[in-house]
Amino acid sequence: MAKSMAVLGTGATGSSIGADLTRAGHDVILVDQWPAHVEAMKAHGLHVTIRGEEFVAPVKAFHLCEMKDLHRAPMRQFDIVFLTCKSYDTTWMVEFIKPFLKSDGVLVSVQNSLNDEWIAPMIGRQRDIGCALELSSDCFVPGRVKRHIDRAHTKFILGELDGQITPRLQEVADILSSVGTTQLTTNIWGAKWTKLVFNSMISTTRAALDASKEVMQTPEVLDLVTKLGRETARVGLALGYTLEPILGLTAEDFVGLKDEMFKKFMLSLFGETDTRSTSMIQHDIAKERLTESDYINGLVARKGLEARVPTPANRAMNMVMKQISEGELQPGISNLQLFEEYISGAKAMA
Repeated sequence: MAKSMAVLGTGATGSSIGADLTRAGHDVILVDQWPAHVEAMKAHGLHVTIRGEEFVAPVKAFHLCEMKDLHRAPMRQFDIVFLTCKSYDTTWMVEFIKPFLKSDGVLVSVQNSLNDEWIAPMIGRQRDIGCALELSSDCFVPGRVKRHIDRAHTKFILGELDGQITPRLQEVADILSSVGTTQLTTNIWGAKWTKLVFNSMISTTRAALDASKEVMQTPEVLDLVTKLGRETARVGLALGYTLEPILGLTAEDFVGLKDEMFKKFMLSLFGETDTRSTSMIQHDIAKERLTESDYINGLVARKGLEARVPTPANRAMNMVMKQISEGELQPGISNLQLFEEYISGAKAMA
């Protein structure tokens, strides 16, 4: 029997997923709070550009306010909801969609951060599936999304919160296989924390410094990235997470690697990546809205207090990103000096 699905929060990631699920013939609706985007999708479909391909998906798009019509008897409910909103919108959107989720349905958190920590108590752990993802895209123009990596390099790591491999987990993986490659894991919490390591040291650094590939390879930036990554890995280990290999290293080796060797690893990584902007720059800073820094570096800092692991670099990053979000700072390489001041001050207070 065909599954009834919804993609909730159809920005760049949600639009990418919704378009491919629609093309694959799934029964799926796209729900979003950006009026112009929804209207454009209603009128013209969703225009997608991906490497070597361009198409228009005739998606079924809904404004948030239109969901009230689904309350009419018989009320429409979903077997699967893919939650693709920003982390700071998670709690109210989960409450919003909860009445539409079947009692035996599942919500898949296709997001950064550890959102399942606060989703599970709201809907029940048995209805929550975790996901760590690699998908780069942007959506600046209503009704149009550009994917920066093809499906072969788009990846979804899916896991039950209790570590079991279940039929429904396989079913969700099969559904998402039309969007990218999928992998099942018995260690979803470790996989999500491992992704947090990369986001904490790369995504926000690029955003705060408005950094190109060349800037990311400078000694000063590599030093900052080293501090951020090590702190995040140390916190994860102290909290008892089993981290997945990072750059081919165990988390313990990653943390214990000598500075120069660590920087060589990062230099190699940045040398292989392109110069595209990150989603934080494209979607948050460029659109003058909140960033997810508080759910990445800020989360690491809060968890660090819990685990009694110092996190001066992550605290500094979150402070800088908040100032950028509030319009007090502009992204740029000049913020490196501010990081040094904040990190030194945080160490002095520790």
